[in-house]
Amino acid sequence: MAEKVLAAVRTAPQKTEFREFDMPDVSDEAALLKVEVAGICGTDVQFYSKPPFAGRPVIMGHENIGTIAKAGKIFQERKKLKEGDRVFVEHYVGCMNCEFCHRGDYRLCWFTDWRKHPEGLRFGYTPADRAPHLFGGFAQYMYLPWNSVIHKVPDGLSAEHAGVVTPMANGIQWALFDCGVGFYSSVLIQGPGQQGLCNTIASKQAGASMIIVTGTNKDKKRLQVAKNLGADVVINVQEEDPLQKIMEVTKGEGVDVSLDCTAGAGNIPVLLGIEALKRKGGTLQIQGEASPDFPNFPLGKIGNKYITIKAARGHNYLSCELALKVLASGRFDVSQITTHRFGLEKTHDAINAVGASGDVIHVSMMPWN
Repeated sequence: MAEKVLAAVRTAPQKTEFREFDMPDVSDEAALLKVEVAGICGTDVQFYSKPPFAGRPVIMGHENIGTIAKAGKIFQERKKLKEGDRVFVEHYVGCMNCEFCHRGDYRLCWFTDWRKHPEGLRFGYTPADRAPHLFGGFAQYMYLPWNSVIHKVPDGLSAEHAGVVTPMANGIQWALFDCGVGFYSSVLIQGPGQQGLCNTIASKQAGASMIIVTGTNKDKKRLQVAKNLGADVVINVQEEDPLQKIMEVTKGEGVDVSLDCTAGAGNIPVLLGIEALKRKGGTLQIQGEASPDFPNFPLGKIGNKYITIKAARGHNYLSCELALKVLASGRFDVSQITTHRFGLEKTHDAINAVGASGDVIHVSMMPWN
């Protein structure tokens, strides 16, 4: 009898079923990951309630850390890995032929755009009715095809702390690479969730002189964590006027960069960001999917203030490598972000916990617990 793999499968909005799949055969160009930690973020919360690929089962889990359980000879040679190595597997699985893949920007590859190219492969998104089925981290094992993008986890970094690599890479990508945060920059980070906290770490590491983080009443614990991780000023927008406070602490100058890490606050962070930026030449980072419609967008003010707009869209290869180095450095207490852990049987509760309370920041799904 074939060995079985247990997985949590999303079968409908807010519904998980536990299914067993046959352990897949591994070719010379493929591998099998024994999943140690699958991180859960706001995207999981969104897609658990409003799933794409309606009617098709999906093994979620796109922030995956584990050990190489079995790997073909060509796979090991190509990836410079061996069985037993602890690795981080990006959720992007590129075509490896386009200009974006060649420069490490798999996030921009047509093959990873599951909305327009549904037959592409993306861990945590690809339907489980596609053989060999194990394409998500909410399972004991995950199948790695030849074009998987894999990073070796530094020695001494725990699987749970390494599980923060995706939001940490996003922080490096958005703040540093896309928006140019650097030495003596002033930064507004809207939202103190795992993305906002990792943008805080990235900005602090880059040498920002003023880091301002905003949140709501629900975020009081998260705002304190932001202070602990390097924020200079935190603002509860339900208790004080955020723009007035920003102008007060910047002595009327405003900030160089505004980063929207709210993922669901609509147009409000965009409007505040525009007002909070310096009189000329600031950079506004937006979350496009969170606010698809924007009547009366203040285009005139964008032009008058000479604002550059950047859209948040994942991370590239280098930002992941740097994220692992930051997490392994010990400079920042990542345990303040990795607040909760669940076993596979608690998948439903684990996903909903992320969006339910300010006490929950980053959830670690541990399939073998």
